[in-house]
Amino acid sequence: MNELTAALKEELNVDTAFTLPIFGGIDIPESIAVSWGIMAFLVIVSILLTRNLKVNHISKRQAILETAVVTMDNFFKDLLGEAGKQYVPYLITVALYIACSGIIGLKPPTKDLNVTAALAIMSIVLIEYSGIHAKGGKRFVHSLAEPIALMTPMNILEIAIRPTSLCMRLFGNVLGAFVIMELIKLVDPVFVPAICSLYFDLFDGLIQTYVFAYLTSLFMKETME
Repeated sequence: MNELTAALKEELNVDTAFTLPIFGGIDIPESIAVSWGIMAFLVIVSILLTRNLKVNHISKRQAILETAVVTMDNFFKDLLGEAGKQYVPYLITVALYIACSGIIGLKPPTKDLNVTAALAIMSIVLIEYSGIHAKGGKRFVHSLAEPIALMTPMNILEIAIRPTSLCMRLFGNVLGAFVIMELIKLVDPVFVPAICSLYFDLFDGLIQTYVFAYLTSLFMKETME
Protein backbone atom coordinates (compact mmCIF):
# COMPACT_ATOMS: atom_id res chain seq x y z
CA MET A 1 0.00 0.00 0.00
CA ASN A 2 2.96 2.31 0.59
CA GLU A 3 3.98 1.86 -3.04
CA LEU A 4 0.46 2.67 -4.21
CA THR A 5 0.31 5.77 -2.00
CA ALA A 6 3.66 7.00 -3.30
CA ALA A 7 2.61 6.39 -6.91
CA LEU A 8 -0.69 8.19 -6.35
CA LYS A 9 1.04 11.22 -4.82
CA GLU A 10 3.45 11.34 -7.73
CA GLU A 11 0.58 11.09 -10.22
CA LEU A 12 -1.38 13.91 -8.54
CA ASN A 13 1.67 16.15 -8.50
CA VAL A 14 1.40 18.86 -11.16
CA ASP A 15 4.75 18.81 -12.97
CA THR A 16 6.20 21.78 -14.84
CA ALA A 17 6.80 21.08 -18.52
CA PHE A 18 8.90 24.19 -19.19
CA THR A 19 9.30 27.81 -18.15
CA LEU A 20 8.60 30.79 -20.39
CA PRO A 21 11.39 33.38 -20.00
CA ILE A 22 9.02 36.35 -19.64
CA PHE A 23 7.84 38.38 -16.64
CA GLY A 24 10.49 36.75 -14.49
CA GLY A 25 9.64 33.25 -15.70
CA ILE A 26 6.22 31.60 -16.08
CA ASP A 27 6.00 27.90 -15.27
CA ILE A 28 3.85 25.99 -17.76
CA PRO A 29 2.30 22.86 -16.19
CA GLU A 30 2.55 19.57 -18.05
CA SER A 31 -1.24 19.41 -18.40
CA ILE A 32 -1.27 22.78 -20.20
CA ALA A 33 1.60 21.78 -22.51
CA VAL A 34 -0.15 18.52 -23.42
CA SER A 35 -3.41 20.43 -23.99
CA TRP A 36 -1.62 22.75 -26.40
CA GLY A 37 -0.28 19.69 -28.19
CA ILE A 38 -3.78 18.22 -28.45
CA MET A 39 -5.17 21.46 -29.83
CA ALA A 40 -2.36 21.70 -32.39
CA PHE A 41 -2.95 18.07 -33.37
CA LEU A 42 -6.70 18.61 -33.84
CA VAL A 43 -6.13 21.77 -35.91
CA ILE A 44 -3.56 20.09 -38.18
CA VAL A 45 -5.72 16.98 -38.63
CA SER A 46 -8.77 19.14 -39.38
CA ILE A 47 -6.87 21.07 -42.05
CA LEU A 48 -5.53 17.89 -43.65
CA LEU A 49 -8.87 16.08 -43.63
CA THR A 50 -10.84 18.99 -45.08
CA ARG A 51 -8.57 19.64 -48.05
CA ASN A 52 -9.96 19.14 -51.58
CA LEU A 53 -13.51 18.33 -50.50
CA LYS A 54 -15.93 17.62 -53.36
CA VAL A 55 -19.68 17.56 -53.88
CA ASN A 56 -19.67 14.68 -56.37
CA HIS A 57 -17.40 11.64 -56.71
CA ILE A 58 -16.06 12.04 -53.19
CA SER A 59 -13.07 10.08 -51.91
CA LYS A 60 -13.17 7.39 -49.22
CA ARG A 61 -11.46 9.82 -46.86
CA GLN A 62 -14.22 12.38 -47.35
CA ALA A 63 -16.93 9.72 -47.02
CA ILE A 64 -15.50 8.52 -43.68
CA LEU A 65 -15.08 12.11 -42.48
CA GLU A 66 -18.64 13.07 -43.42
CA THR A 67 -20.02 9.94 -41.75
CA ALA A 68 -18.15 10.70 -38.51
CA VAL A 69 -19.19 14.37 -38.48
CA VAL A 70 -22.84 13.63 -39.32
CA THR A 71 -22.99 10.89 -36.67
CA MET A 72 -21.70 13.21 -33.93
CA ASP A 73 -23.85 16.09 -35.16
CA ASN A 74 -27.02 13.97 -35.17
CA PHE A 75 -26.22 12.53 -31.74
CA PHE A 76 -26.15 15.95 -30.09
CA LYS A 77 -29.03 17.34 -32.16
CA ASP A 78 -31.21 14.42 -31.06
CA LEU A 79 -30.41 15.30 -27.45
CA LEU A 80 -30.77 19.07 -27.71
CA GLY A 81 -33.33 19.46 -30.49
CA GLU A 82 -33.36 22.27 -33.01
CA ALA A 83 -33.17 24.90 -30.28
CA GLY A 84 -29.75 23.67 -29.21
CA LYS A 85 -28.10 22.97 -32.56
CA GLN A 86 -25.93 26.09 -32.26
CA TYR A 87 -24.14 24.54 -29.28
CA VAL A 88 -23.23 21.31 -31.08
CA PRO A 89 -19.79 22.54 -32.33
CA TYR A 90 -18.69 23.25 -28.74
CA LEU A 91 -19.83 19.84 -27.53
CA ILE A 92 -18.06 18.06 -30.39
CA THR A 93 -14.87 20.04 -29.71
CA VAL A 94 -14.88 19.18 -26.01
CA ALA A 95 -15.60 15.52 -26.82
CA LEU A 96 -12.65 15.37 -29.24
CA TYR A 97 -10.35 17.02 -26.67
CA ILE A 98 -11.26 14.58 -23.88
CA ALA A 99 -11.05 11.60 -26.26
CA CYS A 100 -7.58 12.64 -27.45
CA SER A 101 -6.46 13.16 -23.84
CA GLY A 102 -6.72 9.43 -23.20
CA ILE A 103 -5.10 8.05 -26.35
CA ILE A 104 -2.05 10.24 -26.98
CA GLY A 105 0.28 8.08 -24.88
CA LEU A 106 1.22 10.95 -22.54
CA LYS A 107 -0.07 11.84 -19.10
CA PRO A 108 -3.73 12.86 -19.72
CA PRO A 109 -4.36 16.52 -18.84
CA THR A 110 -7.66 15.39 -17.29
CA LYS A 111 -5.59 13.97 -14.41
CA ASP A 112 -5.07 17.60 -13.40
CA LEU A 113 -8.02 18.79 -11.33
CA ASN A 114 -7.53 22.30 -12.71
CA VAL A 115 -8.20 21.06 -16.25
CA THR A 116 -11.36 19.13 -15.34
CA ALA A 117 -12.57 22.11 -13.30
CA ALA A 118 -12.02 24.43 -16.28
CA LEU A 119 -13.96 22.08 -18.57
CA ALA A 120 -16.80 21.88 -16.05
CA ILE A 121 -16.95 25.67 -15.59
CA MET A 122 -17.04 26.26 -19.35
CA SER A 123 -19.82 23.73 -19.72
CA ILE A 124 -21.92 25.12 -16.87
CA VAL A 125 -21.57 28.66 -18.24
CA LEU A 126 -22.84 27.42 -21.59
CA ILE A 127 -25.63 25.46 -19.89
CA GLU A 128 -26.95 28.51 -18.06
CA TYR A 129 -26.43 30.74 -21.12
CA SER A 130 -28.50 28.34 -23.22
CA GLY A 131 -31.31 28.58 -20.68
CA ILE A 132 -31.22 32.39 -20.63
CA HIS A 133 -31.05 32.51 -24.44
CA ALA A 134 -33.98 30.12 -24.84
CA LYS A 135 -36.27 31.57 -22.15
CA GLY A 136 -35.16 35.15 -21.82
CA GLY A 137 -33.74 36.66 -18.65
CA LYS A 138 -37.10 37.18 -16.92
CA ARG A 139 -38.40 33.66 -17.55
CA PHE A 140 -35.05 32.15 -16.59
CA VAL A 141 -35.06 33.91 -13.22
CA HIS A 142 -38.68 32.89 -12.72
CA SER A 143 -37.78 29.26 -13.45
CA LEU A 144 -35.50 29.30 -10.40
CA ALA A 145 -38.63 29.52 -8.24
CA GLU A 146 -40.33 26.50 -9.83
CA PRO A 147 -42.35 24.58 -8.87
CA ILE A 148 -42.74 26.75 -5.76
CA ALA A 149 -40.80 29.73 -4.41
CA LEU A 150 -39.62 27.63 -1.47
CA MET A 151 -37.46 25.63 -3.90
CA THR A 152 -35.44 28.67 -5.04
CA PRO A 153 -32.42 28.01 -2.77
CA MET A 154 -32.34 24.36 -3.87
CA ASN A 155 -32.52 25.32 -7.55
CA ILE A 156 -29.67 27.79 -7.14
CA LEU A 157 -27.67 25.18 -5.23
CA GLU A 158 -28.24 22.74 -8.10
CA ILE A 159 -26.61 25.21 -10.49
CA ALA A 160 -23.53 25.31 -8.25
CA ILE A 161 -23.44 21.53 -7.82
CA ARG A 162 -23.54 20.71 -11.54
CA PRO A 163 -20.00 21.90 -12.40
CA THR A 164 -18.68 20.16 -9.29
CA SER A 165 -20.39 16.97 -10.38
CA LEU A 166 -19.00 17.17 -13.93
CA CYS A 167 -15.52 18.01 -12.67
CA MET A 168 -15.22 15.35 -9.97
CA ARG A 169 -16.83 12.62 -12.10
CA LEU A 170 -14.30 13.11 -14.91
CA PHE A 171 -11.34 13.55 -12.56
CA GLY A 172 -12.38 10.67 -10.31
CA ASN A 173 -12.87 8.20 -13.15
CA VAL A 174 -9.49 9.01 -14.70
CA LEU A 175 -7.80 8.77 -11.32
CA GLY A 176 -9.67 5.57 -10.48
CA ALA A 177 -8.32 3.95 -13.65
CA PHE A 178 -4.80 4.84 -12.53
CA VAL A 179 -5.33 3.28 -9.09
CA ILE A 180 -6.66 0.07 -10.65
CA MET A 181 -3.66 -0.12 -12.99
CA GLU A 182 -1.24 0.30 -10.07
CA LEU A 183 -2.99 -2.48 -8.13
CA ILE A 184 -2.79 -4.76 -11.16
CA LYS A 185 0.92 -4.03 -11.53
CA LEU A 186 1.47 -5.12 -7.92
CA VAL A 187 -0.19 -8.48 -8.66
CA ASP A 188 1.20 -9.14 -12.14
CA PRO A 189 3.73 -6.55 -13.37
CA VAL A 190 4.34 -8.17 -16.78
CA PHE A 191 1.40 -9.45 -18.85
CA VAL A 192 -1.92 -8.25 -17.41
CA PRO A 193 -1.04 -4.50 -17.24
CA ALA A 194 -0.44 -4.38 -21.00
CA ILE A 195 -3.95 -5.64 -21.73
CA CYS A 196 -5.63 -3.51 -19.08
CA SER A 197 -3.68 -0.45 -20.18
CA LEU A 198 -5.20 -0.78 -23.64
CA TYR A 199 -8.66 -0.77 -22.06
CA PHE A 200 -8.10 2.19 -19.71
CA ASP A 201 -6.15 4.28 -22.24
CA LEU A 202 -8.55 3.77 -25.13
CA PHE A 203 -11.95 2.32 -24.24
CA ASP A 204 -12.34 3.92 -20.81
CA GLY A 205 -11.23 7.28 -22.20
CA LEU A 206 -13.98 7.10 -24.83
CA ILE A 207 -16.50 6.24 -22.11
CA GLN A 208 -15.49 9.32 -20.11
CA THR A 209 -15.84 11.40 -23.28
CA TYR A 210 -19.36 10.10 -23.82
CA VAL A 211 -20.41 10.62 -20.19
CA PHE A 212 -19.12 14.20 -19.98
CA ALA A 213 -20.60 15.27 -23.32
CA TYR A 214 -23.89 13.46 -22.65
CA LEU A 215 -24.39 14.99 -19.20
CA THR A 216 -23.55 18.46 -20.49
CA SER A 217 -26.13 18.03 -23.26
CA LEU A 218 -28.70 16.65 -20.81
CA PHE A 219 -28.26 19.56 -18.38
CA MET A 220 -28.46 21.98 -21.30
CA LYS A 221 -31.72 20.47 -22.55
CA GLU A 222 -33.24 20.61 -19.05
CA THR A 223 -32.26 24.28 -18.74
CA MET A 224 -33.71 25.22 -22.11
CA GLU A 225 -37.04 23.44 -21.53
